[in-house]
Amino acid sequence: MWENSINVEQICEIRSKSIVYLGVGAISKINDIASNLKSRNITKIIAVTGKKAYRSTGAWNHVVKALEQSGIDYTIYDGVTPNPTTHQVDEATKMAIEFGARAVISIGGGSPIDAAKSVAILINYPENTAQELYEYSFTPTSAVPLIAINLTHGTGTEIDRFAVVSIPEKEFKPYIAYDFIYPEYSIDDPGLMLNLPEDQTLYVTIDALNHVIEACTSKAASPYSIMLAKETARLIAKYLPIVKENPKDLKARYFLTYASMIAGVSFDNGLLHFTHALEHPLSAIKPDLAHGLGLSLIVPAVVRQIYSASCQTLADVLSPIIPDLKGTTDESDKVFVDLRNWIEKMGITPGLKNAGYSEKDIEHLTNLAFDTPGLASLLSLAPVEASRTVVSDIYTRSL
Repeated sequence: MWENSINVEQICEIRSKSIVYLGVGAISKINDIASNLKSRNITKIIAVTGKKAYRSTGAWNHVVKALEQSGIDYTIYDGVTPNPTTHQVDEATKMAIEFGARAVISIGGGSPIDAAKSVAILINYPENTAQELYEYSFTPTSAVPLIAINLTHGTGTEIDRFAVVSIPEKEFKPYIAYDFIYPEYSIDDPGLMLNLPEDQTLYVTIDALNHVIEACTSKAASPYSIMLAKETARLIAKYLPIVKENPKDLKARYFLTYASMIAGVSFDNGLLHFTHALEHPLSAIKPDLAHGLGLSLIVPAVVRQIYSASCQTLADVLSPIIPDLKGTTDESDKVFVDLRNWIEKMGITPGLKNAGYSEKDIEHLTNLAFDTPGLASLLSLAPVEASRTVVSDIYTRSL
């Protein structure tokens, strides 16, 4: 296969609306990025991150050295949790404004990067709050420069225009999408991901798979999003088992990182629908639920629900995982069982009940899917009608 000809230690520059540096050792590019910021008279930045990974991976040492060599002062907000909240964004924004930061560097997975995108906007809008941003109470038109140092191979947020932050008081987990929050530069260095725990490795990788399952079947799907979906699924099917067997395999981590990145491009173009719209309520009411785990628990029922409308596309895209699909409408139950079995084989126990949900939660979850700001737009992109009955059925079958 063509992957065998790739030198994973050669740092590639991949251009979209973001410039992504991909490769083992890509963290060294932070030196050039810091120099670029300084050349634009940006002398103060805020780093937005979680509690531990930014240090334990060694990424922070590179960032500090690069900033100091370029004469850029910095402060750090390290309070971002999985499923970040508006309160965390407001705290980080207050710190940034008081410090005088004119750019944001995020270090982490999807949660820190999404929080950082929000901070990058709100620095320019000090009179507004994160809750107002995520309830669409105002329409921003700018953000300060954002740099993303990605530490997981699943989110795709290092190369897209989306961000997700929860409003805990309302059990809302909305999203925003603006062209001006594409990171200017992103670093995808698989060398920083070698110590990613097995459960997180599974969750983030299946997050990437979910991105393309939705992006190739939405009403906005295109040949481009479908092509990227096919390659994402192939790479995940090939390299996830290898990483499970040997977490230190740099080549396998490299191609899972690449798969995640192109999955981000796929859904940046083809957009999302059921799985993400229905997962957001799950982790809104249980913030400790990992986003990727929530997706893993409901995607088989989603695929069952949409299979009749997208059977040929899904049979093709999922062929590395379920090789005997024919692409006929009578395979809905088969794809539900086979995809669920594959996810379980990878190491995730199926069933929302195992994550603490019950039949009593179905109505509330269904209401949140329709009431949370922004999720209606995702539901409208599903290839079948997103009625309350359909949404409730997906949750129920996922129990």
